[in-house]
Amino acid sequence: MFAHVFVRNAYLAGTFIALACGVVGWFVVLRGQLFAGDALTHVAFVGAIGAAVLGFDELVGLFVLTLAVAAGMAALGRRGQADDAAIGIVFAWILGVGVLLLAILATSASGGTGVAAANTLFGSIYSLTASGSRLAAAIALATALTVLIGSRPLLLASLDTDVASARGIPVRALGIGFLALLAVVTAESTQAVGALLMLGLLAAPAGAAQRLTANPYRGLVLSALLAVLAMWGGLALSYQIGSLPPSSAVIGLAGAAYAVVALRTRHGRRQA
Repeated sequence: MFAHVFVRNAYLAGTFIALACGVVGWFVVLRGQLFAGDALTHVAFVGAIGAAVLGFDELVGLFVLTLAVAAGMAALGRRGQADDAAIGIVFAWILGVGVLLLAILATSASGGTGVAAANTLFGSIYSLTASGSRLAAAIALATALTVLIGSRPLLLASLDTDVASARGIPVRALGIGFLALLAVVTAESTQAVGALLMLGLLAAPAGAAQRLTANPYRGLVLSALLAVLAMWGGLALSYQIGSLPPSSAVIGLAGAAYAVVALRTRHGRRQA
């Protein structure tokens, strides 16, 4: 399997993308920002389609629009954390823009934009070049390390904003910074699992880890580990079953892991 260059590229990018999703996803679940993550996945899609329609690199559109919208949600929310009303407004607006761009795309004479739309929606990790996979790995690793370095103040700000503020932690700045990191992870990860399935890689490993341990740091490690294992297993399964898209395999394994953990912990509580 690893004799193929495209498989090695996929595993290189996928490993670090999954690591970043596991780390960032842990705090997304802890902070109750899954709705923000869901909105940003749709923003990433619209950014890529907009760039394709205008003739720009799709990756540029992904990052620029996702970061801009994340900043807008942070500005509309309180303490740098987007609230549901702000997210709902942005969500409705971005979906409207997406419908417009899809209408333009449907009447476009170029078939390449249709491929870009499909790749952004469903992921295209096996099509990454060597340079593209290295860039994806570097961005994902830098994002994960940034979150890990700031994990102590971010954890306190996530659990109790009043105590964090009293201790001099810049809660609003942390909230804005975290939304920016979430935007980066979302934009980068659409290459691996696509905008439609991206939320699963953020939520499922983190949700399973929360059920397995109450220790936040242990949960953070577990979330990252489960995400990476889901990525490895999904890529291997997709390679063996040629008709199975890698994104579906990855998210399927991540969701299955969450379901198994949820059933086992529920059964354990009933026995206790």
